Amino acid sequence: MTSIDARQDAAPAGGGPLAETWTPIRILVVSLCFVLNMLDGADMLIIAFVAPVISNDWGLRPEALGAVFAASLPGMAVGCVFVAPLGDRFGRRNLIMGALGLVAIAMIVSGFVETIRDLIILRFLVGVGVGTIGVTMTSMATEFAPARHSSFAAGLVQAGWPVGSIITAFVTALVIEQTGWRPPLISIGVLCLVLLAVVFVLLPESFSFLLRRGRDGDLVKARGIASRLGVDFEARLALAAKTGPERRGLRFLMAGDRLKNTLLLWLAASFGYFVLYFLISWIPKLAVDSGLPIEDAIYAGATYNFGAFLGTAMMGWLAIRFRVSRVIASLFSASIFAMLVFGGTSLPVLPTLIIAACVGITVQGGFNGFWALAAKVYPPELRSTGIGLALGVSRIGAFLGPLVGGFLLGAGLSIFQLFAVFCVAAFIAGMTALFIQEPAVQEN
Repeated sequence: MTSIDARQDAAPAGGGPLAETWTPIRILVVSLCFVLNMLDGADMLIIAFVAPVISNDWGLRPEALGAVFAASLPGMAVGCVFVAPLGDRFGRRNLIMGALGLVAIAMIVSGFVETIRDLIILRFLVGVGVGTIGVTMTSMATEFAPARHSSFAAGLVQAGWPVGSIITAFVTALVIEQTGWRPPLISIGVLCLVLLAVVFVLLPESFSFLLRRGRDGDLVKARGIASRLGVDFEARLALAAKTGPERRGLRFLMAGDRLKNTLLLWLAASFGYFVLYFLISWIPKLAVDSGLPIEDAIYAGATYNFGAFLGTAMMGWLAIRFRVSRVIASLFSASIFAMLVFGGTSLPVLPTLIIAACVGITVQGGFNGFWALAAKVYPPELRSTGIGLALGVSRIGAFLGPLVGGFLLGAGLSIFQLFAVFCVAAFIAGMTALFIQEPAVQEN
């Protein structure tokens, strides 16, 4: 979301925020963004659920499997940092449709590849599309939601990821022995095509983009959207004409006290991503290596994501009552205990699933706290730029997490030793968050 979007959210009544009540178009846009994030979760995590079967079919070593897991992460960084900003030039709706098309094609083709090199290339392309959609649909959801509910809309959209992952895990567990690993990948690609058609028919273009570009056809569309939103079109048009790009970009993000907060946020989120993507990539495979049948191992991945959903909701509730940095540090500290138990003990299936859920609650809850923290430390005109850059830059940790996990396994580390290494990263992520300065009063 650009500075225009942010200032609209903060503007007074009359020319002010997108209306204060939920209307059908608001519900539609936020719901579509939730579904988009559900499908993003399926696109990204299906590879973890089918990985044990791919590994057996192709005889992959852990290092090679780690490369498959990691391939989508640099793609996501490219999508977040370089492709998503093109929405300000070509339109957010158009960008979402283009990214969905890319993901659909890459997922379908993935079901027919015969070499690990081709699979890695296709996973990179999936990452580009998912990263682009992630930033763009978050901007759309917060723009169309009522201003006082924009944080709720952002949280709701983020919750789509673990929900999509849970559904994908359970469906994959039911069918993978009969179908093998290829049909699940192809099926998700087909679902992307179906959602692309839905987006084409139902999703409106960004209201602020139409106002900012200001062509005759754009203004006609914007006037129609304004009537459905219940806002004063002329006042919003005048506000868009007065608002420039003077307080956007990296230079202002790094000015004054924001420099320290920005660098600390990037560091903390990188270590958080490092732990998070190791877990979501490797939990099913490690569960198989520990002796669980493939179906139960996939269920372990599903219960992790159910915990992730609960952890995200719990983080939001705690962040209202306590400093966000302390909530992050507390959750990551608790994750150390949960990970050591998961990696260091041999338990029956049910306790294993419960511990996997606890890992999801603590790690994902702590990690999602970074974006609530970023929303507090950046003023409105820098908020989208700050969060978008943090998402992109810190994905270096997401890339390294599954890759390092594969190399450490290949080097002969036990599962307990492996989890101990990632516990150190979780500790660094939580403690670094404590040094990020939150304002006494959050700007709106």
